[in-house]
Amino acid sequence: MGHNLVVAGLSGGIGSGKSTVSKALGGRGATIVDADKIAREVCLNGSTAFYAIVDRFGQGVVSGSGELDREKLASLVFGDEEALRDLNAITHPEVGRVLVERRVALDETGGIGIFDIPLLQPYHRELLRLDKIVVVDCPPEIAISRVVESRNMTDEDVQSRIAAQMDRDKRLAMADFVVDNSGSLAQLDNEIERLWAWLSSLR
Repeated sequence: MGHNLVVAGLSGGIGSGKSTVSKALGGRGATIVDADKIAREVCLNGSTAFYAIVDRFGQGVVSGSGELDREKLASLVFGDEEALRDLNAITHPEVGRVLVERRVALDETGGIGIFDIPLLQPYHRELLRLDKIVVVDCPPEIAISRVVESRNMTDEDVQSRIAAQMDRDKRLAMADFVVDNSGSLAQLDNEIERLWAWLSSLR
């Protein structure tokens, strides 16, 4: 446990408010490791993953700036299981490698480490030696209305994304701590305080 280190995985479906919680924990001094950000970094032009993706999906997925056109790529794999499997086979090992490196670095620094992983799976607990798993949760109908308001997506778009993500019951079954984000921002602040107190008590 050296350095009083506590490492937690943070997950939550689209529209759950996970990013808000992640930002708030970072503001309180936690080290945030953002899997989405890493997923973008490992696919930058010049990386192994970049060339593998262009090989598999063609030059059409490269934008004018020379980087991957993420929207274009998303539209190609969305609803195409085989394409998505191929993309994940390219990117997941790379993301996993970086996540493990960041986890090793935390052993040196101590404190509270948060792995912000939207599609957190049970195997991440072992891979990243997570002490606890935190899930930000709200009812799907609330998540949908939030996303429709903030991201200009239609209900159908959001529904299909939610369907593609791990199902809510499975996510909640993994949780050691659930942040309830079904209420107001003030209520969410209280939940974040409660979470921070809990994480701090584990050190």
